[in-house]
Amino acid sequence: MPWLLDVLRYRTLLGAAIATWLPIAVAVTLLTALVYVVVQQDLRLSANDPQIQLAEDAATALAGGQPAQSVANGPTVDMAQSLGPYLIVFDDGGHPIAASGTLDGKVPAPPAGVFTYVAAHGEERLTWQPRSGVRVAAVVVRYAGAASSGYVLAGRSLREVEQREDQLLALAALAWTVTMGATLVAATLTAWIREVTGYR
Repeated sequence: MPWLLDVLRYRTLLGAAIATWLPIAVAVTLLTALVYVVVQQDLRLSANDPQIQLAEDAATALAGGQPAQSVANGPTVDMAQSLGPYLIVFDDGGHPIAASGTLDGKVPAPPAGVFTYVAAHGEERLTWQPRSGVRVAAVVVRYAGAASSGYVLAGRSLREVEQREDQLLALAALAWTVTMGATLVAATLTAWIREVTGYR
């Protein structure tokens, strides 16, 4: 039965192609995931850069005796709409006492556990979601002066960063798909050439 021999031949050819391609597919998948994670983390961590300086400078000023209202000054930033950075100064109890950023007309506060951590470690960098649809790259620093002590939070919207992360994910998925397809075709051609030439 010639047709049965053809079927067996094609199955053998497919098996050889898959055996060649499988380790390549694993390597491509791991490499794509590694590149995505590294670039994504770089995007996210770099989103903290302006806030680190703002929070540390504000903490130094507050510890030096400047009033909270003079530190957290300037135009009020709408946290839900603006990409601009802002400062919120909290007392020792975690209650806001001055702010240049508001959300829905109020000054939000991060979870109490953030202040507990900062009290022990001096600083925390976090992704803060004060409400649905609003995500913030925030840096919280402890300050302590002769007249007062508390915490200062510098924040900025993650909207642009997350859009770039989405674009990065789409590009990584496209690159993975194209590379997987190309390597499968190459593995199949390699198996076919070996079958035709008898080369092993």
